[in-house]
Amino acid sequence: MSFEFLKTRFYKLGGNPIWVLIAAFGTYFCMYGFRKPYTAATYVDESIFNINYKVLLIIAQTLGYVIAKWVGIKIVSEIKRERRIRAILGLIAFAEIMLLLFAIVPRPWNIICIFMNGLPLGVIFGLVLGFLEGRKITEFLIAGLCASFIVSDGMSKSVGSMLLGMGVTENWMPFFAGLVFLGPMLLFLAMLACIPAPSPADVAHRAERQPMTGEERRIFFYKYFPGLLGITIIYLFVTLLRGVRADFAVEIWTGLGYKQTPDLFTTSELYVSFGAIMAISLAVLIKNHYKAFRYSLLIGLTGLVIILLAIRLLDNGIGPFAFMVLIGVGVYLPYVAIHAVVFERLIAMTRERANIGFLMYIVDSVGYTGYIGLMLFRYLHSSDEAILPLFIRISIYMSSAGILLIAFCYFYFKIKLKRNDTTISAFPAG
Repeated sequence: MSFEFLKTRFYKLGGNPIWVLIAAFGTYFCMYGFRKPYTAATYVDESIFNINYKVLLIIAQTLGYVIAKWVGIKIVSEIKRERRIRAILGLIAFAEIMLLLFAIVPRPWNIICIFMNGLPLGVIFGLVLGFLEGRKITEFLIAGLCASFIVSDGMSKSVGSMLLGMGVTENWMPFFAGLVFLGPMLLFLAMLACIPAPSPADVAHRAERQPMTGEERRIFFYKYFPGLLGITIIYLFVTLLRGVRADFAVEIWTGLGYKQTPDLFTTSELYVSFGAIMAISLAVLIKNHYKAFRYSLLIGLTGLVIILLAIRLLDNGIGPFAFMVLIGVGVYLPYVAIHAVVFERLIAMTRERANIGFLMYIVDSVGYTGYIGLMLFRYLHSSDEAILPLFIRISIYMSSAGILLIAFCYFYFKIKLKRNDTTISAFPAG
C-alpha cells in the first residue's frame, strides 16, 4: 500500500463530518493538556506578598491568555488556511518549552514562564475554528467543539494528578503532562490537515470565508457596531457567570447544603452540556439564515430566562442539583449560541467579507478581560459575604440586563439589514 494511496484515502475521509468533528475536538482537547494540568497541584508551600503562589500562577497564565485573545483578533482573522497547521505546531512547541523552563527556573521567577505559556495557547481556538466555519453543518461542528471546554478541563487535571501520584514534582508535572498530550496532539493535527476547504455548495450557502485586512475589520465592525456591542456585552455577562459557577463550584454547592461536590458536579455538567449542545445543534436544520439568526437569539433569551426561573424555584424549594443544572443550561445556551450560530449566520446572511475568528476574538477578548478583573477582585478584595448569595445577585442583574440587550439586538439587526437592502428574503435557503 503506497504512501500516495494512504494520503488520498485520508483526504477523502477528511471530508466526513465525523472526521472533521473528531479532528477539531481532539486538537482543542489536547491543547488543554498544555494549559491546565498545573492546576491539579496545590503549591501550598509558597506564597508571595501574602498571595497564594497557585493563585498567582492562575492569574499569570490567564493574563497571557487574555493578551493572546486581543492579539488574536489580528492573527486569526488574517492567517491563510494553508498556514494554520504550522502555526498550531509552533504555538504548541513554544508552550511546551515554557513548561520546561517553568520546571527549571526557580520560584517565584517561573511565574513568568507560565505567563508566556498562556500567550500561544490563546490563539489556538481561533485557528481550529477556521477549519469549521462556512459549512452547512458548522453549528453542529462548533457545538461539538464547545463540548471540549468541559471534558478537557477535567481530563487534563486528571493527568496532572496521576503524574503527581507517580512521584513527579509539582514543578515538573506540567511539562511531563504536555509530553503525554503531545502524541495525540500530532495525530489530531494530521487529521485536521486532511480536512478540505468548504465545498462550492457550502460557499454558495454560507458565503466564502477569507482572511481579512485591518481596513476590512474596521469597516465591518463599525458597520454593525451597535449590534456587535450588544452581543459583546451579553457574552461578557455569561462569561462571568460561567466563570463564577465553575471556579467557585465548591463554595456554591456548600452554600446549597452539600459538603463534597466532585462526582455531583461532574454529573450535573453532563446534563448541562448535553442540553445546551443539542439545542444549538438544531440550528443546522434551519436553512434560512435570518430565521437561524433569530433562533440563536431566542436560544440566548431562553437561557437567561432559565437562570431567573431557577433562582425563583430555589426560593420555592427546588433541589440543589436541579438548581445547578438549570443555572448551567441557562449560562451555556447563550454562550454556545454565540460561538456556533450568531456570528456564523450573520456573515452568511450579510455576505460580508469576514470570518468567525475575527468576531469571536473580539467578544472573547472582552470576556476574558472581565474574567481577569473578576479574579483580581475575588483574591484581592476582602469580603465576608458568602459566594452563593453573591452569585445569585449577580445572576439576577446580568440575566435581566442580558434579556434587554437581546431584545435590542433583535430589533437592531432587523432594522439594519433592511436599511442596507440586505433583504431578509434575499437568501431564503441561505
